[in-house]
Amino acid sequence: MHVQAIKTHLIQSGELLENILDRHLFSISEKTILVITSKIISICQGHILPKASISKEALIKQEADAIAQMRENPYGIYLTLKNNILIPSAGIDESNGDDVYILYPKDIQNTAIALWNYVRQKHSIEHLGIMITDSHTTPLRRGVTGIALGWCGFEPLYSYVGKPDLYNKSMRITQINLLDALATSAVLVMGEGNEQTPLAVISDAPKISFLTRPPTSAEEQSILIPMEEDLYAPLLMGATWLKP
Repeated sequence: MHVQAIKTHLIQSGELLENILDRHLFSISEKTILVITSKIISICQGHILPKASISKEALIKQEADAIAQMRENPYGIYLTLKNNILIPSAGIDESNGDDVYILYPKDIQNTAIALWNYVRQKHSIEHLGIMITDSHTTPLRRGVTGIALGWCGFEPLYSYVGKPDLYNKSMRITQINLLDALATSAVLVMGEGNEQTPLAVISDAPKISFLTRPPTSAEEQSILIPMEEDLYAPLLMGATWLKP
């Protein structure tokens, strides 16, 4: 598998995503995956707010679907739910913004589908993956990895259920989350600081089944798991979730 980051100009609020891709994505091959960081999606959508206009705490309460009640908050970061994802501070970011808060993108799944249609038509290719990514944290581990917020063009999971292990025993529950595995690879290459590489192209990724249509509603839901069924249910269900 190969992941190539793409350097762009300094993207400004209100720019068209299609124009950015036309300017920096000179070519793309069949059966590759185009990765776009969610930050530039939000910036292009103008989904930003000046820091002087609102406190971050108030903005998180405004944007989050639910907030975990905390006894202490030494870092000013809240554990929240947003679009069925457990994410810090409702996905609001301050880094790489010019005195603005960069909010979680609007209509992210339909944005991924629209970009998938545009790039396929522009470059006359049939098999293409699109992912919109963000950085993410893992419980009890320092540092960030990656997560896919929106996607199109390939199946999101690779299932080992029913397949044999090394000792020919049938596997019962193991699935690979292809979206977040690929997102982590892309986030590593794109970086978190001043690299100015908000795009990446992944080629020769294993275990990918490309689709020539947008995902169905069932396929979009397949990557999600209800809180009560999650491995971390004792922690998640034990928290007090406040609905702003």
